[in-house]
Amino acid sequence: MALAFEAERPYLLKVAYVTTGSMAEAEDCVQESWLRLRRLDDPTEIRDLRAWLTTTVARLALDALRSARARRERYFGTWLPEPLVEPVPEADPADRVTLDESVSMALLVVLESLSPAQRTAFLLHDVFGMTFGEVAEVVGRTPSAVRQLASRARREVEDGRPRFPPTAEEQRRLVEAFAAACKNGDLDGLVAMLDPDAVCRGDGGGKVPALRVVVRGGNRIARLLLAFAGGEPVNMRPVIVNGTWGLMAWEPDGTLSIVALTVDRQRITAVDVVRNPDKLTTVRGWI
Repeated sequence: MALAFEAERPYLLKVAYVTTGSMAEAEDCVQESWLRLRRLDDPTEIRDLRAWLTTTVARLALDALRSARARRERYFGTWLPEPLVEPVPEADPADRVTLDESVSMALLVVLESLSPAQRTAFLLHDVFGMTFGEVAEVVGRTPSAVRQLASRARREVEDGRPRFPPTAEEQRRLVEAFAAACKNGDLDGLVAMLDPDAVCRGDGGGKVPALRVVVRGGNRIARLLLAFAGGEPVNMRPVIVNGTWGLMAWEPDGTLSIVALTVDRQRITAVDVVRNPDKLTTVRGWI
């Protein structure tokens, strides 16, 4: 049973992570599902282990999300999801990076505008392929009510996600050009990359300096970025952030930033900068 559970762990972590927006909470949910599985009198009687575990993890994640909502309302500044950061593959990175929209920062930010029930219904049905009857068992609603929840959530997601997302290679080129423009103080270059209605969000958690409000407008964002980059020297390198190309930046004092860029129609529509050190513990040893 332990081997079967470990085989499902990556999938379960993904379910819990996209539901909560926190890998720490996701790991807690998955661990609790293992403890509940072990407490069963005869786990071998479970006909479909993945289905049982998915339902269990989804319920735990929904409870965690409901609890977290109150804390996030009191959060210092803007709350952003904990980023999933991976190093860029060394060999043929353009060929080895496949964009994963299901965990993208763009999707996770949109999901924050939904109620916990809407978010869970949409994810379990549209992303993970569960039936409305199965989702109903998780959220405690009727299948018809779950269908309505998912439908309303779907409209919000479609309005907020990129309509013409880039390929992995297009994203890579834009990320590299963005980093170069920041380093070189190229205001015109940055403005040209940014959508006129772009947004910039920062999450410092009250522990490091960061934007406290959302900044809107490509020109304003470009000037803000250059003002930041024009101070102490900032090192930057490409990384994979939530399944797509992004940047890791670190300042001389060791302060880390993970930058996720949302791209639509070949222009950057959102710059999300996570600086809260509690959300970057897994990458601190990379600098």
